Amino acid sequence: MDKDRLDLAVVLTTVYADVFDYPLRPEELQRYLIGQRASLDEVCEALTCGRLAREHLNQAGGYITLRGREELSAVRKARQRTAARLWPAAVHYGKILGRLPFVRMTAVTGALAVSNVDGRLDLDFLVVTEPGRLWVCRAFGILLVRHAQQRNVLLCPNYYLAENRLQINDRSLYTAHELAQMVPVAGMDVYERMRAVNDWTRALLPNALGAPEVGVIQASNGRHSTSGRGLLRSAVETGLRAPAVDRLERWEMERKIRKFNNQPGDRAEVNFGADWCKGHFDGHGRRALAAFEARVERLGLAQEAEHLLQGALEGMP
Repeated sequence: MDKDRLDLAVVLTTVYADVFDYPLRPEELQRYLIGQRASLDEVCEALTCGRLAREHLNQAGGYITLRGREELSAVRKARQRTAARLWPAAVHYGKILGRLPFVRMTAVTGALAVSNVDGRLDLDFLVVTEPGRLWVCRAFGILLVRHAQQRNVLLCPNYYLAENRLQINDRSLYTAHELAQMVPVAGMDVYERMRAVNDWTRALLPNALGAPEVGVIQASNGRHSTSGRGLLRSAVETGLRAPAVDRLERWEMERKIRKFNNQPGDRAEVNFGADWCKGHFDGHGRRALAAFEARVERLGLAQEAEHLLQGALEGMP
């Protein structure tokens, strides 16, 4: 174990979490440790003995923060209370999404996945569908969104992927975190395949294997397979495989893509096609990585961080 490398990884992981005003518990720091495989005991030793950790980090109330950011412990507790109120609805509607025709997996993403909810109370989901029915699935999802709105629940299934397109090409630290943090609610078998085909994330986050603990506590149904989808849904899906629905799929795709292409917003993280619909118009990932780099620069660790990340990227499969 290279203790200097581990010391740097501990600080960089805390810096990345700081971008989201998110202090870490030691076990979370170990899970999301950047570019370094280490046990919890080794991480705790680095927190105590590492030169950079002693210089830049603070431990108080069970949380690790950057020095001068100790107030984030109270912020996190408040956000956790908000998230606790949202989780039951997220699991409930995630299960309903998972039962819709042609849906093979649903997972909670975004701030709620790590219970770090600030003023936005929308429930973000990634949805995996059967190939050739993604846009029909999305139309069904919009009906559920409108139903939930009538009950003051803000569903936001803003990322759809077909089951044959589970590999994510954007191999960034932000995307690795999104994959490692998402909480499966339905379709654990598909979730496990998605994590396996994106095993490049292990190079950047080598300890973040399997679903987060919250996925077991809050959304245990996600551990169930979607292979036994029920006779009724199978019958509905059989009927919806008719040629007329193929034409409807193409029409809906072309109609929505034309609309999205005219929509204002940051288009760096927007992508639409037959097998994917990624409607992230706010450019959140790009801004998060820029904020991370700015913080690292202020700490005087830019060169060391680049070396660590480059080494991890070179180890990607």
